[in-house]
Amino acid sequence: MKKFIKLFVVCICIFSLTGCTKYIKANKVQVKNEQTGQMLVKNIICKTKENEKMYKNTLADKKLKLSEKKQQELLKSVKFDKLQDCEKMKIVGSYDGIWTTIFVRPLAWIIIKTGILVKNYGLALIIVTILIRLVVWPFTKKTAMQSENLQKAQPELNKLEKKYRNKTDQQSRMMMSQEMMMIYKKYDISPLSGCLFSFFQIPLFFAFYEAISRIPAIFEQNFLSFQLGTSPITALAGGHMQYLILIILLPLSTYFSFKLNSGATMGEEQQQQMNMMRNMMVIFITIAALSISSGIAIYWITSQVLTIIQNLMVKRGKKDDRKKKI
Repeated sequence: MKKFIKLFVVCICIFSLTGCTKYIKANKVQVKNEQTGQMLVKNIICKTKENEKMYKNTLADKKLKLSEKKQQELLKSVKFDKLQDCEKMKIVGSYDGIWTTIFVRPLAWIIIKTGILVKNYGLALIIVTILIRLVVWPFTKKTAMQSENLQKAQPELNKLEKKYRNKTDQQSRMMMSQEMMMIYKKYDISPLSGCLFSFFQIPLFFAFYEAISRIPAIFEQNFLSFQLGTSPITALAGGHMQYLILIILLPLSTYFSFKLNSGATMGEEQQQQMNMMRNMMVIFITIAALSISSGIAIYWITSQVLTIIQNLMVKRGKKDDRKKKI
């Protein structure tokens, strides 16, 4: 389990440091639209007339104190003249690295085409999230089933841990490992397969994050009472209190999703480590909830709610199976 936790942290660091979304900077500070709190993305995948106009107006803001020459230089760095209109965007474009070409651009294309079909990008984000969750359902189900099996095996694993707690010699460690493997076999537990979805979810989140961030058309629409490009903290500053819903739902959905997904672990020490990871993730999401766009918040909430539903379905299925056996 310790190895899994270390690998989990390493994966987050790798994807955080190798993300492809680039932002326009002026005076070494990321430029943002004062009305929405949206950071100006430099390497957008497609363009809209409204988006180009917004970039020009934002860079011309007197607070930035940019010369006209500098404004034009920053606008040219976006390469609006070479970009396709979002509605006419193709799934295959110029090569922009493996990450963008294979993951981000196709996902962005699916979101755009779905948005055109249903005539709302907020609804498109929810639909695409549901479709992807259905595709990865076998992985989700396997992870949830592993958690259920671990919960059944927990009493025996706790006894095993107590039995060898003060024995640190090599022979005792080997005997403990052998007995643990017997318990795993008895309850059909495969720790590695149980972690599959956790590893898959990390790159999926970053691909979604980048796809949404680099499609300007999304941020120009509303869904329900939320403007998709506006960050909650900016909206609250403007008196739009409905955005509190996003700030509350983001950490809540994350907490229950991780709690249901983790189920039980191999021992008390590992349980504490998993609880610490979950709490750190909730704190991180709570802080991020203030500054991310509403579009990204809606995707994340939808994703976590679906995870909760899928885990509850597996738990209910397990209970039904036990009743049939009785």
